[in-house]
Amino acid sequence: MFFEGSEKKANIIIDVKQLSLLDDIADDFWLALVQCCNAKILSTIENDDCKAFLLSESSLFVWHDRLLILTCGNTRLVHSVEYFIQHMGMNKILQITYQRKNEYFAHAQLSSFGDDIALLRQHVDGKAFRFGELDGHHNYIFHQDNSFQVSGEDKSYELIAYQICQKASKKLTTVGLKSHEIRKFLQLDRLLAGFILDDFVFEPFGYSINAIKGMQYLTIHITPQANSSYVSIQANINLIALAPEFLTILAPKSIDILSFNEFEFSELTQQYIPQEYISKSLFQQHLSNNDLVCFANYIQPQTIFSQAELLDIQGQRHAL
Repeated sequence: MFFEGSEKKANIIIDVKQLSLLDDIADDFWLALVQCCNAKILSTIENDDCKAFLLSESSLFVWHDRLLILTCGNTRLVHSVEYFIQHMGMNKILQITYQRKNEYFAHAQLSSFGDDIALLRQHVDGKAFRFGELDGHHNYIFHQDNSFQVSGEDKSYELIAYQICQKASKKLTTVGLKSHEIRKFLQLDRLLAGFILDDFVFEPFGYSINAIKGMQYLTIHITPQANSSYVSIQANINLIALAPEFLTILAPKSIDILSFNEFEFSELTQQYIPQEYISKSLFQQHLSNNDLVCFANYIQPQTIFSQAELLDIQGQRHAL
């Protein structure tokens, strides 16, 4: 069984002098917004600063002045962004950033990054970049090109793990696995002490968790199947410093790290990324909205042969 774990992501900053997304917007609006990309809300947690929705395909976070939404699978997140624009109005929106990770099976998606941007450009002017090599792991990022300048303190991080070790994959695909067992395996109660947690175990496989503490957030989405394992960890706390914890548990063959406005990216990756991971690609770009984006792909060089995978030619044609 295959599931596309690669995510699409949108970050929208609004003029909080005109509107508070927490105080002035009812949950019915977020329900409709999520439905626009063929996802649904599973559960919700909140504090005074943030509301987090766990989705059937990833997560939605809402603060007073912004929202962050991630969707995986065969969703069209751009439709949710368009819904927000149409209902809020561009006069209330300060900045839109839209991001899309390269997929395992891009041809099985309902749209390409180019299709998504063509729709967005009907509403907003912007620029688009690719971080990473076209023939390897890469991210596409589109951002609104206007006079708004993002604060250098507005940091966020992504840690993506591919081909997790057999031990981790076997554990995370155990029949009947409970959420508290996954939290224990990932040591989340220790790593996220003081956070409010909300998680869900999917059938037959898969796990998602949202965590919030004040303005801070962290979300993890796991596709554990051995032939296409993918773990996405995203947060506005320093994931580079936490990387050794997750890499020890998951032992993936390859990782991506992407950050917004981490000005010590090189120093931190040199300090915290284990030496057995070798940098394959390294990209950096200062965007016109003042975001500094850094991207690195690391691999573990393989020194022994792996067996070729026998394909099910009667089943899904994604892999053919």
